[in-house]
Amino acid sequence: MLHDALLLLPDFTLIVLGLLLVRFTALNRSVWDGVERLVYFVLFPALLFSTTSRGHASLSDTRDLVVAATAMFLIGIMLAYGAFWARKADQRCVASGVQTAFRFNSYIALAVADRVGGPPAVSLVAVLIAVGVPICNVAAVWALARHAQSNVWRELLRNPLLIATAAGLTVHGLGLSLPEPIVPALDRLGHASIALGLMTVGAGLQWRGLHRELPVGIWFLTIRHLLLPLVAMALAWALHLPPLQALVLVLFAAMPTASSAYVLAARMGGDGPYVAGLVSLSTVLGAFSIPVFLAVMQH
Repeated sequence: MLHDALLLLPDFTLIVLGLLLVRFTALNRSVWDGVERLVYFVLFPALLFSTTSRGHASLSDTRDLVVAATAMFLIGIMLAYGAFWARKADQRCVASGVQTAFRFNSYIALAVADRVGGPPAVSLVAVLIAVGVPICNVAAVWALARHAQSNVWRELLRNPLLIATAAGLTVHGLGLSLPEPIVPALDRLGHASIALGLMTVGAGLQWRGLHRELPVGIWFLTIRHLLLPLVAMALAWALHLPPLQALVLVLFAAMPTASSAYVLAARMGGDGPYVAGLVSLSTVLGAFSIPVFLAVMQH
């Protein structure tokens, strides 16, 4: 268990570094907003395209993993939506925070996958992102639909992570290969994306608003950090997934929630500060849930 925690220590150290830089240096929030856009629109798409296009994994040879991931996401969404029936709960908080139960932090997922399984694990995470982004984003946006001013499908079709993954899988499926000068450039962009992505997670940590509807928030994070990993373990066992696929699925299920959940809630008229608090607490919980489930799966 200690060894597994130490294995992930460098990644969480970068998250803490981002928090310290935004709090105690001239690199304030406005700087990190720009860095986050660079990572989201350029660096991470380059990493996803690079890993999925080079044949480590494809949708065809990960069929059972796709089935398990789809079932896991749908179960998480159903559990989270149960909060809408909670008596006396602030429905605006519920609609805003429900997404934190089933959305995932792609930055941390890719960093952890690279550390525990290298490029093959990263490409499996890319497949999970391709499956999870449309399912989770539709569920998140639907919950905020009464406040929405944008089209759900347009948002999905413009998602850079989804576009990059789909493009990489297409290149791999057609048996194409990238020109040699392009490969090193994509690799360098991908390596930069992991470090900067983790630092932007730390720079975005906020605690204000967490006290509102705390019991409902605890339910969402219980789903995110306990129930979903257990569901993933059961599905991996039931479908007899290969060891690396099972490990990636369970670790993916134990990830902190998406840092962009705050942006979605704020943009669609939800309770942004409440979601920011849940995202921050989920990031801290991930430092414990990921090593625990890594240890369980390895031993």
